[in-house]
Amino acid sequence: MERGLSRSVLVASIAALAAAHVLAATPTDATSAAGPILQRFLALSDPSPTSYRALRHLEARNDKFDMSAWMDVWTEIDASGFKYRIVAEEGSDSIRSRVFRETLETERRMWASAAPDAGSVTPANYIFDDRGALADGLAALTIKPRRRDMLLVDGAIFLRPEDGELLKMEGDLAKPPSFWTRRVRIVRHFRRFAGVRMPVSLDAVANLRFFGQSTFHAVYEYETVNAERVGTPQLRAASR
Repeated sequence: MERGLSRSVLVASIAALAAAHVLAATPTDATSAAGPILQRFLALSDPSPTSYRALRHLEARNDKFDMSAWMDVWTEIDASGFKYRIVAEEGSDSIRSRVFRETLETERRMWASAAPDAGSVTPANYIFDDRGALADGLAALTIKPRRRDMLLVDGAIFLRPEDGELLKMEGDLAKPPSFWTRRVRIVRHFRRFAGVRMPVSLDAVANLRFFGQSTFHAVYEYETVNAERVGTPQLRAASR
């Protein structure tokens, strides 16, 4: 029962990360003394999407039990909430039902409750520290959560120096989902479509007691964002 609870909480964490759009915040007096890179990031217009339609490719694996699976699923949000339609899947029944489907169902409930915005990258949630420029040309800011929360990440964000645009987030969940989960490491990449910053990939590596290491990978290909055509997603299953 406890392991089942652990899986459910971990799924909820992944769903929250999958749904979240990492909103920034308008600078205030409290951030006026921040470095120029952080000020550029916080000053960016960062609206939430009112609608989108995307093809999502999911993969997961547990090495200890040699289980793996993948799924292609159309996802969309509009005024009525989050909807999904599975178009192809293969692999472990357990992963497809208990990880992929549970993640999608949890995400649907989170959109209904406006939970995806709870992990916003704002001074209210994080303490920032400028790490300077990296070899790849991006600027790095360390982010330290102000509280232990499964929706927050202890790690770093990577910004385009000239305008502060967020391109990548990497780190550990600030709070492990349960006793059974030792650590969850995540990497997220972002890109703007129709003026809205959207996630384009999510990778998570969870170290679970008794179950070893499990990996989760998601890629998002957008067809429309805020009713604007932005791409023509293709099913990956067709090339398998």
